[in-house]
Amino acid sequence: MASNPGGVAAYDRILLKISGEAFAGSESSVDAVTTAWMAEQIAEVARAGVSVAVVVGGGNIWRGKAHEAGGMDRATADYMGMLATVINALALQDALERIDVASRVQTAIQMQQIAEPYIRRRAMRHLEKGRVVIFGAGTGNPYFTTDTTAALRAVEIGAQAILKATKVDGIYSADPKKDPSATRFTKLEYLEVLKRGLEVMDNTALTLCMDNDVPIIVFDMNVAGNIRRVVFGEEIGTLVSTPARIRAAGETVAR
Repeated sequence: MASNPGGVAAYDRILLKISGEAFAGSESSVDAVTTAWMAEQIAEVARAGVSVAVVVGGGNIWRGKAHEAGGMDRATADYMGMLATVINALALQDALERIDVASRVQTAIQMQQIAEPYIRRRAMRHLEKGRVVIFGAGTGNPYFTTDTTAALRAVEIGAQAILKATKVDGIYSADPKKDPSATRFTKLEYLEVLKRGLEVMDNTALTLCMDNDVPIIVFDMNVAGNIRRVVFGEEIGTLVSTPARIRAAGETVAR
């Protein structure tokens, strides 16, 4: 991922992974102002001619692990989490449509009154027409995270990179809020992430990206314009990729 001052996008098609927590406000599990702000950041990239797909989490509405600890069946908890992602997907779609950005929600669990079923060829066609496609309901299967959904959908639609939106400016050697000596990596190989046990994406998602050569860029979405900066090649956040891509972009470093 090299700097690209000429104004040409470094990626023609991306998949943006947004956590459920990103939708939450101080008084609402789905905050209208926050969601509208995210839509504006996505719109900036879509209007530049880049194909944008989005996978959303549902943690702002439903946290299955807490209920599993209380005895709830894991599959039931996961299905409820999938439904939570659909709420966020619809909220994001509404915010995009209100600023005249065409979008479609596709869900892995059929609910045809409110969204399209996930059909790969249909999703590809929407992207070709310049529509933002938002994937909800995870993979449609319990025991899989939305990180795995992001990796799977990215491979299926031919995304050139996954943009993992977080609240920090990249991947650190430790939690920077707890350890002031933590260092930020600018570039990491997939295997290094696995060996270090760094919390980037779950191992299933990371392995899927590694096997299919899909780079992951972890960045801070709370900074206005950061999605566009990543898409246009600015070196922000942390790049996770193959050794060849890392060598092309420069050595694996921390700072």
